[in-house]
Amino acid sequence: MTTDPLCIQAEKHLQHLCLDIPNRSLGSAGNRTATAYVAEVLAAAGFEVDCPEFACLDWIHEGASLSAGRENFNLQVGPYSQGCQVRARLVAAGSVAELEALPAGGKVLLLHGEIAREQLMPKNFPFYNPEEHQLIYRLLEEKQPLAVIAATQRNPELAGALYPFPLIEDGDFDIPSAYMTDEEGRHLAKFIGQEVALEIRSRRSPATGCNVLASRGDAHGRVVLSAHIDAKPTTPGALDNATGVTTLLLLADLLRDYAGDPGVEIFIVNGEDHYSAAGEFDYLKRNAGKLDEIRLNINLDGVGYRQGSTAYSLYGVPDEMAVQIRQSFATQPGLVEGELWYQGDHMMFFQNQVPAMAITSGEMAPLWAEIAHTAHDRPELVDPERLAALGRALQALLPLL
Repeated sequence: MTTDPLCIQAEKHLQHLCLDIPNRSLGSAGNRTATAYVAEVLAAAGFEVDCPEFACLDWIHEGASLSAGRENFNLQVGPYSQGCQVRARLVAAGSVAELEALPAGGKVLLLHGEIAREQLMPKNFPFYNPEEHQLIYRLLEEKQPLAVIAATQRNPELAGALYPFPLIEDGDFDIPSAYMTDEEGRHLAKFIGQEVALEIRSRRSPATGCNVLASRGDAHGRVVLSAHIDAKPTTPGALDNATGVTTLLLLADLLRDYAGDPGVEIFIVNGEDHYSAAGEFDYLKRNAGKLDEIRLNINLDGVGYRQGSTAYSLYGVPDEMAVQIRQSFATQPGLVEGELWYQGDHMMFFQNQVPAMAITSGEMAPLWAEIAHTAHDRPELVDPERLAALGRALQALLPLL
């Protein structure tokens, strides 16, 4: 058992965020409980705290059912789907070309194969939105099927450990959707041309969420340290990303006597795992025309995994600052420079010409492929000593930036 007070605090924060609060998805009551807790801890550490609210969607569902002939099928409700209860003929498309040629109006549409190989980015997602995804959405809205069922296969690089994964996760898309395994989809395909009965028990609910912003020192030339607090409804979200939030809470405690040069802003992001990216949008809107005041963003996501090392990577960081970072982190055991990755909130800064650094697990690939977004992402996978060590490494780095 550890006697390090920082490790004990890390265990307490993880317990509360992952286990005492059952659901941190944006818009949920648990999410609001989590942000209130974090704001209280940061204020107790002497930071000036603001919790700007924004509108978002919560989502409530009670499952789905599908039958054809005398057979029933296993499927799941597409996140943020509208509900429906329909009987209609089943049609299918395995590619964009097949969808373009398919009369799908008034029918239940099965998407499978190539067209369902990767999750579609939400229609209005600003940071990455491939043209092919936009085309698929346009075709679906033009064709107007009564509902969409996606049969998806394993795709750990793009969908993490989820199998099946939801092809559509978008509260701005109004055609009801569900998803199933590719194996179940092949079975369903035997009923193409026949009538199927589909019920999706799901509804959207207007809600609010907030970012948590904690500052100390001069805002001009500040360092912004970020970590997202929300998680998918399917997971306790320990490594994704209660550990990042916990590390920043530990750092705040270490900075109680910090002189404030450079200025520090702790940005607890709300919405990284939500289709709308509402927290990111709100932050960028509130900082419009002022992002050049930020000297560096340091984003934490997936830190503290018991296996491997802790890895950092740099994005547009000036040479002199990069040297300071590398020299400082070289003195920290288990902290190494790793590969670039582009899926985190550091990209909202880098894409707006703000230098950024991402810190994650050196074993991020297997973590993402086997654990992320599942019920297995629990505090037992976390080494609290690594979170304490990272907090102290950041404390040592800040005065050098």
